[in-house]
Amino acid sequence: MRVLIAPDGFGGTLSGAQAAQAMARGWRAAAPDDELVLAPLSDGGPGLLDVLAAALPDAVRHPLVVEDPLARPVEAAVLLDGTTAYVEAASACGLHLLADAERDPRVTTTYGVGQLVAHAASLGARTVVVGLGGSGTNDGGAGMLAALGVQRLDATGDRVPPGGAALRQVARLEGRPVLEGVQLVAATDVDSPLLGLRGASAAFGPQKGATREDVALLDGALTHWADLLEAHLGVAVRDQPGAGAAGGLGAALLALGARREPGIELVQRLVGLAERVEGADLVLTGEGTFDFSSLSGKVVSGVAALAAEHAVPCLVLAGAVRVGRREAGAAGIEATYSLVEAVGVQAALAEPAEELAALAARVARQWSTSRRATMEGS
Repeated sequence: MRVLIAPDGFGGTLSGAQAAQAMARGWRAAAPDDELVLAPLSDGGPGLLDVLAAALPDAVRHPLVVEDPLARPVEAAVLLDGTTAYVEAASACGLHLLADAERDPRVTTTYGVGQLVAHAASLGARTVVVGLGGSGTNDGGAGMLAALGVQRLDATGDRVPPGGAALRQVARLEGRPVLEGVQLVAATDVDSPLLGLRGASAAFGPQKGATREDVALLDGALTHWADLLEAHLGVAVRDQPGAGAAGGLGAALLALGARREPGIELVQRLVGLAERVEGADLVLTGEGTFDFSSLSGKVVSGVAALAAEHAVPCLVLAGAVRVGRREAGAAGIEATYSLVEAVGVQAALAEPAEELAALAARVARQWSTSRRATMEGS
C-alpha cells in the first residue's frame, strides 16, 4: 500500500518536515511493507520557505536581518526563483518569535514583513508572494506599509507608534509604497474578512494574547484602519476574503493591489501534490490543533479536499482535535486521531515527535491491514 504523508507543522513543537518524519517512523515500524511518500506542507505560515525550497531546485535563499514583532533583530530570508520571490511573513512577525508573556497584539508590528518585501523587490523580483499565517500581530499590515514608505500620522502630524491599538490615533496616511512594477500575491491561510466575529481580532486575537476588551478595541481600530486604507490607496478591503489573515496583514496587501490565492492551493501546485495524491492508497495529514479554523483554507482542509477529489481516504493526526466526526466527514476526512486524547497534554508537548510516531504506529496497525484487505477484495 502506498501512503502519502502530508502534514503541516505542529504549532511550534514540530515543523512540517519533522511531523512527516515522525509519522513515517511510526508507520514504518507497524507496517514495514507499505510504501511511504513524504510531502510536508505549509498553508503560507511557518515552514513555507522550507517546503518551497525543497520543491524549487533552482531557487536561492537570500538571508536578511529584519525586525521581529517587538522591533528586535531576527534572521529571515527571501526565496528567489527566477523573477518570483517568496516571503514567509511568520519569519518576521510570527507568534513563535514571542514568549508567552510578550504576546500582545495591541503593540506588535509587521514592520519586518515590509522589510522582506522591499528586499525581494531590490533583488529584481517582479512577483512577490507573501505567505500569511502564524502571526503574532493584529496591526492590519500598518507596520509592513511603514517599511514600504506609507507613514501613519496623527492629528498633529506626528508619527503614530506601532501596534494594532495605536491605529485609532491615525488621522491620515502619507507616502506611496515603493513597489513600482511589482505584482504582489497574498497567500492566505484563512479566508476570513478583516472585521467582525470571523475577523482578525475576534477569531485570532485571543491566541495572540488579546483579552475580550482587547478584541473589541482592536476590531474598532481595524474598522478605522480600513477606512484610511480605502481613502489613501483607493481599495475597499474590509469585506474581502483573506483580509483578516495574519492579523489584517492580508488587508494591507489587498489594498496594495495584491492578488489573493489560498496558500495551501499555491503550495499544492508547486509541490505537485495532486499527482502524489492520485498515486496514493491512503493520505495522512495533520497539524497542532485541528479546529474549525482548519476548515477555512488551512493545510488539513486542502489535503482532504484533494484526497476526496481522487477518492483516496484521508486521515488526520493532530495534537488536539476539536472538530466533530460529522464536520470532519463533511470535509472529506475519514477519521481523526488526537495526541492529547492518546497520551495527555504534558506528554504530547514534552515528546511530540516520539508520541506522534507512536500514534502513527497505532493508526497503521488499524488502517494498513484493513485498507489492504479492502484493496485485495476489490
